[in-house]
Amino acid sequence: MQATLPPLVSADELAAAVPDGRILVLDATTRLTVSADGQPYTVTPDRDGYRAEHLPGAVFADVAGVLSDPDSRFFFTLPAPDRFAAAAGALGIGDDTHVVAYDVATTAWATRVWWLLRVFGHDAVSVLDGGLAAWKAAGHPVDAGDVSAPTASFTARFRPELVADKAEVRRISEGGGRLVNALEPATFRGEAEKNPYPRRGRIPGSTNLPSRTLLDPTTGRFLDRPALREKLQEGGILSSDRTVTYCGGGIAATVPAFAAYVVDGTELAVYDGSLTEWTADPSLPVQVG
Repeated sequence: MQATLPPLVSADELAAAVPDGRILVLDATTRLTVSADGQPYTVTPDRDGYRAEHLPGAVFADVAGVLSDPDSRFFFTLPAPDRFAAAAGALGIGDDTHVVAYDVATTAWATRVWWLLRVFGHDAVSVLDGGLAAWKAAGHPVDAGDVSAPTASFTARFRPELVADKAEVRRISEGGGRLVNALEPATFRGEAEKNPYPRRGRIPGSTNLPSRTLLDPTTGRFLDRPALREKLQEGGILSSDRTVTYCGGGIAATVPAFAAYVVDGTELAVYDGSLTEWTADPSLPVQVG
């Protein structure tokens, strides 16, 4: 299906889109809470917030639940293609559906949905710039309660080039390609007050490009194209033949991947297991400082 909207869509663009039934809006908001140092974070799909207010017609997408592998020992792991196809279809995503994802937190949950759909071959997907806050700031209405869409038929076509596994990341870490950590500098250095991963630190050879630096801190919207390009170039993302982004569990890492795609169509890979998987393997090194 040809995309109905650009990858990054403004509130006004979405509001003006022809309501022909092919556009499906997903609220992907999820909350993470770090309770204690060395303890895994608590993951809470924000259904209550969604029920309180959401874009008209928006369906709630449980990123940690139905859009992840239930049998993995790690949060947010990619599901098998057939499972994802069933979950996408149950949400109302068909092969001719254009999806617009948003969240009310860091935009990373929306970009995770964008990445998931593209990993499974669906290019007709956008991210609402600035999420619910931008929608409301533009004066558009919100609804409350639950919404469901008619079940659709989704065909999964897996794109392995958009996904990096532990073996590839290890090879890149030892030389060749570029690894970009999308977490906050304190976590990158292993100095955060609370660390939810088995060990502190980063994958050796990584550079740091915090996902939040790609957003306007006042509006939560992405920086304009020239500023985005500059940030990505500073992070070395646009100058390598093979760039892999990672974070804690493959969520924040999708923000720079999305930004690179918006700027000039650059395709990055995301290390799905990220630090959660890497630091759980005692045979793999980490760097601090």
